[in-house]
Amino acid sequence: MGVTVKVNVEKMLLAMAKKQYNCAGLAKASGVSRASISYIRNGKTCKPDIAGKLAVALGLSVEELIVTKKEQTQ
Repeated sequence: MGVTVKVNVEKMLLAMAKKQYNCAGLAKASGVSRASISYIRNGKTCKPDIAGKLAVALGLSVEELIVTKKEQTQ
């Protein structure tokens, strides 16, 4: 399947609120489909490039947006 990352949904939703984005707004700003954003919001993983597009649209670094291995074990 390839490399995937898990997005910190809480951070993503907080950043969406700060930018006043709903899913459609984030989709338009990031170029990521609403379906993909919905999957991510429901805890699914995504490819690193998708996480990067979301991070840029939300004004975050990728490191801020993804769940690291350290965070996964806590």
